Amino acid sequence: MAVSTDKSGQKVWRLSDRNAQLARWFAWFVAVAVIMYCWQTISEQTTWFFVMDAPNIAGDIASRAMPPKWPYINELWEPLWDTINIATIGTLLSLFLAVPVAFLAARNTTPHKYLCRWPALLIIVSSRSINSLIWALLLVAIIGPGIFAGTIAIALRSIGFCAKLLYEAIEEIDEKQVEAIKATGASPWQVMAYGIVPQIMPSFAGITVFRWDINIRESTVLGLVGAGGIGLQMQASLNVLAWPQVSLILLVIFAAVILSEMVSAKVRGAII
Repeated sequence: MAVSTDKSGQKVWRLSDRNAQLARWFAWFVAVAVIMYCWQTISEQTTWFFVMDAPNIAGDIASRAMPPKWPYINELWEPLWDTINIATIGTLLSLFLAVPVAFLAARNTTPHKYLCRWPALLIIVSSRSINSLIWALLLVAIIGPGIFAGTIAIALRSIGFCAKLLYEAIEEIDEKQVEAIKATGASPWQVMAYGIVPQIMPSFAGITVFRWDINIRESTVLGLVGAGGIGLQMQASLNVLAWPQVSLILLVIFAAVILSEMVSAKVRGAII
């Protein structure tokens, strides 16, 4: 609120002064201009005929995809199992690297602010900034298609997520417990084992289960780029326009994600 006086000397309350109002209106003008420019760019690069015809195409595909080809489900059990393995093993591999990175990144446990913490933060940012599908594309080109590429892609993507949440949990521990352990003459490793680790174990378990749940969903699409799993069956069915098979694969993926969400919720509820 801003206060000014009129000609009679009485106080007049205004929501903000003139400069603030002008700045606010200028900000709105810039935002509208940017939105209009982006919309114009999108419009120029969009074939609106196909957009207008999209409902008819979607209806045609839906009619071809129903009913699902239920006998084809026998071909999906192994790829589905591969997908679960990719998510599980990838999550475990990421934890082996995320834990030391988290301790190096936390302010209260890093040995050196510049030599250790900043490289650890760089690893976290690098891992989180690249999607698992991009990691899979790179790894398929480097080590070839298959489950191994998908597993490594999930692990590389998960390091930053797990390390970030874990180092934040480390920084929020109760320092009084750590000081009490130090007062007994404990070594740095004993301080970590008895003063820090017990405090972050619930967070660590919750982060692990939560990331595993996310990785189940992400691993279902890695097969689209040749990284194994049920996505590979999806790509094969799309290539031959086998829409009944595609609809069945989508139902199986949906059921797998719902089941993993239920398991994750139960485990997190038991931990918390």
